[in-house]
Amino acid sequence: MPHNVLMPALSPTMTEGKLAKWVKKEGDTVKAGQVIAEIETDKATMEVEAVDEGVIGKILVPEGTDGVAVNTLIAVLLEEGETAADIKAAAAPAPKAAAPAPAPAATVKTVTPANTQGAAPQKTVALLPQKGGRIYASPLAKRLAKERGIDLSTLKGSGPHGRIVKSDLDKAPATVAPAKSAAPASSIDAKALADAYGIPYTLQPNSGVRKVIARRLLESKQTVPHFYLTVDCELDALLKIRQDLNEGATDFKISVNDFIIKATAAALVKFPAANVSWTDDAILQYERADVSVAVATPNGLITPIIKDAANKSLKVISIEMKALAAKARDGKLQPAEFQGGTISVSNLGMFGIREFGAIINPPQGAILAVGAGEQRAVIKGGEVKPATVMTVTMSLDHRAIDGAVGAEFLQIFKKLIESPMSLIL
Repeated sequence: MPHNVLMPALSPTMTEGKLAKWVKKEGDTVKAGQVIAEIETDKATMEVEAVDEGVIGKILVPEGTDGVAVNTLIAVLLEEGETAADIKAAAAPAPKAAAPAPAPAATVKTVTPANTQGAAPQKTVALLPQKGGRIYASPLAKRLAKERGIDLSTLKGSGPHGRIVKSDLDKAPATVAPAKSAAPASSIDAKALADAYGIPYTLQPNSGVRKVIARRLLESKQTVPHFYLTVDCELDALLKIRQDLNEGATDFKISVNDFIIKATAAALVKFPAANVSWTDDAILQYERADVSVAVATPNGLITPIIKDAANKSLKVISIEMKALAAKARDGKLQPAEFQGGTISVSNLGMFGIREFGAIINPPQGAILAVGAGEQRAVIKGGEVKPATVMTVTMSLDHRAIDGAVGAEFLQIFKKLIESPMSLIL
């Protein structure tokens, strides 16, 4: 029977994407595992492989189409002996399957809709069922539902795997009168204001990545109670060791950021109370330190991950980071390379920024904002002496990490940076 090829969800935050390119065309034979298309997700351009073998009978969504919703029918794959007559029903969107009963197993189900107009039945992929009757909703959706008096159990989510998101609440009527609260700040239309006052401008359409970044940062600042701790670290010993290591290296160069990644992970291993994330039911205590590192790309910020960084050498961290950064800038990162992480590092020191505060990358509990190393006067033994000093500001989720916990973590981090031999032994 013909197989429906649906727009896949290639990341947890993806609700739609751009069908950037068809690698195969109508009439081409494909085997399971072969790349058939390239899809631009909310994070990167990714290859999509066929899960069945057959012949591409019809392409329903042309390449270059933007805003294709997840689970939209994009093509039909024919089995051996089937012809165009067998895909007549596939020219229209696949019929909706009946809502499955809640099931404990989180597996994707394959369903066969009823035969229509004598055409062969079509295979489609159903969404993940809700497990155990639990309601899946974003933190922002939960907060807004409480404020507006909306019963989440009455809503159908449009997010990934049926998750309820803010847009679902915007379409729902309040079931009870919402509690009075301070009026939100009005949103000023920048375009309308510029038009009204004759300010010249050009429009630069937001990419899918930029839209996701904006949504996640807004959600983070609205729902995560940030607090900030700042510490100064002397770099002179680290810079000397780095120079010695690089003078003897032939196939790699260690950066200050590589030391920071290693020190961040090592400090989490020494003090795991800071290696946590918040959930409504429990605090997640991570058993491994995976460091997400902010990388600027033409499409916006992305955070590839150095996994288990505490147990990797500076050389391995350096080589991995350069490879991940190159893939990030080319939009070629795979989901496993940028999704997850237990803490983030954002370094703007190369731009001469002395100090800044970064926004936490949910669901992580903390992020380090690293400034430039610069010559400053410090007091040593009652005398004023020059030293290379780097300011680091840690943003923390106060639900999961208390002030004393964050302060103790930074003490350990500072000691590792100022005594860097422990990072290479």
